[in-house]
Formats: sequence, C-alpha cells, structure tokens
Amino acid sequence: MTSTDWLETAPLHVRSPGRVNLLGEHVDYNQGVVLPAAIDRQVDLFAWPMDERHIEITALDLNETVKFTFTDLGRKLDQQQKPLPTWALYPAGIAWAAQQHDLRLHGFKAAFRSDIPIAAGLSSSAAVEVAFALLSDSLGGWALPRLDLARLCQQAENEYVGVHSGLMDQFACAFGVPGSVLRFDTRSLECRALPLPPGAELVIADTGLRRSLANSAYNDRRKDCEQAVAELNRAIPGLQSLRDLSLEDFYRLQNTLPERSALRARHVVEEMARVEAATDCLVNNDASGLGKLMYAGHVSLRDQYQVSLPEIDALVEIARGLPGCYGARLTGAGFGGCTVNLVQTHHVRGFIAALQSDYHAKTGREAQVFACKASAGASILKKN
Repeated sequence: MTSTDWLETAPLHVRSPGRVNLLGEHVDYNQGVVLPAAIDRQVDLFAWPMDERHIEITALDLNETVKFTFTDLGRKLDQQQKPLPTWALYPAGIAWAAQQHDLRLHGFKAAFRSDIPIAAGLSSSAAVEVAFALLSDSLGGWALPRLDLARLCQQAENEYVGVHSGLMDQFACAFGVPGSVLRFDTRSLECRALPLPPGAELVIADTGLRRSLANSAYNDRRKDCEQAVAELNRAIPGLQSLRDLSLEDFYRLQNTLPERSALRARHVVEEMARVEAATDCLVNNDASGLGKLMYAGHVSLRDQYQVSLPEIDALVEIARGLPGCYGARLTGAGFGGCTVNLVQTHHVRGFIAALQSDYHAKTGREAQVFACKASAGASILKKN
C-alpha cells in the first residue's frame, strides 16, 4: 500500500474546485455583478464518519493533524485547548456556522489535499469551505439547497475567520459550469452560465508572492467603499451601495469624496460597467473585446484600487506583448497571487514558456504558469 492508498478506503470523497475571476474584482461586496469560473484545480476531501462528538482533520499538504470538539468551536481551540492553526479555521468555521443555524453536526475523521495554490487569489479557502460544507451536509442530513451551503461558507469566512468577503468565491466553487463563466449578480443572486469564446483558453500565472486576506488591506478597501457610500448619501439620499451609483452620478460627485474613497469608488463603478460590456463580449464570442476589458480592469486595480504589485504588473505587461494573448489582469483580491490570461488555444504552449522565461529575465523570480479549464462545481464523488 502506497502512502496515499489508504485514502481510497474512505466512504466519502468530496471534490471542490478553486475559481478564477475574469472581471468584477472587488465588486461582490459592493452588491455588483461578477464573472468567475470554477477551475480544474481542486480540493480532494476524504472522510470517515465517527460517532464521537469531535472532528479530526489532516491537512496532507502540510502534514498536520488537528482535533477539536463541538463544544470548543466558539473558542477556536483544539482538543488540547491550543489555538487552532489558521488552515483549520476554515473547516472549523463551517461547523461553527452550522451550530448558529441549529444544524446537526456529525463527527468525522478526514484528510484533504489540494492542487490549488494557497493564498494566490484562486479561492483555495473557499474550496476548502465548500468541501467541508458538502461533507457536513451529507453526514448531518441537512439537505440544504446549494445556495444556502454557499452562504453558510461565506458566514464562516466572514464571522469565524474574520475576512469580510462577498459571496462570489463560495458561489463559484459550488455552482461552476464546465467551459463557462458564471455571470453572477451578488444582489439578486441570479446566475447565468456564459461559455468562453471558442478557441480561447484560460492561463494562470502565479507570482509566488503571497498575502493573507485577513492581515492585508482587503478589509480596509471594503471600509473605503462603505465610506464612499456614506458620503454620497448626502447628495443621493437612500444610496445603499456603489452598485446603485451610475457612472454619470459618480463623475459628477467624485470631487466631493475624500481622495482615497474616490479612487476606490471609481474602480468599483467603472468595473461594474466593464462587467456589462464583458457580458456582451461573451454572448457574441468576442475574445478580443473581452481581453481589452481585462487589460482595462487591471489598470484600474493597479491605479484606483491599488492592490497590485510590481511583479503582477510585470506579468501583465509581458503577456500583453506575447502572440495570442487577448487580455491579462490580476485576479483575486491582490497584494500578490496570480494573473489570469485569455489566450488563443494554439498559442497556449508558447505563451506559457515565453511568460515564464521573460518574467524571470525581468524580475529574477520564477512564475508558475499553467493552462486551466472552466470546470464543474463541487460534488460528492463517492458515498458508500
């Protein structure tokens, strides 16, 4: 038996994908429309039910195991009364959120692994949350609608982990459609699958630079947006979010805002307009038009939202000059992580090699660059 053969004895096997966002960055918590896709990088979770009222989880990639009881969830302590490691907060958060809704918890032993780069803007944390939510739903007999599971995961991340993210990441991991981008309205919760343009593929470039959402300026950006809404309410009473602000009203009122809030609001309002234009591009199979919007989105993330880094900018600029690249931009929250590139299929192999080589020549750093496909959402593969 090899070192991982024992995983095949698990009666439950859950897969949960990461996600990439083509456009609509930092607009989900402003009640906007986003264009994410689940990808073919995933968390694989293997589990064995137990009658005991505790959970034991092994993170195979870290070679770490943690045990915690249901009664210690609120204090975020393991069975030895030590603080839970950061990675364990995500599955523990799912159990905690379940308790808040009086959902039945069932003990289990589990092990998981992932080929999603961690803290890279590809929603490795949301993939873990959705995997454990599906597992807990199955063991506890919840039979929750998939949207409610995604919301449970968001609650865990917001209230337990402490990252005030929107619903996009968990939704994309749960609802992905093969070959398609999801046009997801984070206010109405309406979703429409839009196929990627024929002859175009997604390529991810990972800088290797990492950030922690909870410890970065992510939450500050959300506060900046909330401040902008509060200030704009003086001129537009009843304004609830930047989602409701037209481009015309923003341009008319931007000078009434503090400089930083004006920059943040400008990105959000213009990004929402880009999402609408990108939707038309997807409907019309216009890869070139979609790519131009991606480039524009990156400039806004760099200059208005100020979440890029020189290494990210270098990847985008190099990609812009390579044959077959329609568009490129930072994907995810920023402060490190990855770019997403839309590339002609027959240029993908050469694009990957050139981007890696030119990035190393320009920065002295190694980038991991790989093609990916839009994939299906999370599922239980085996249930004995």
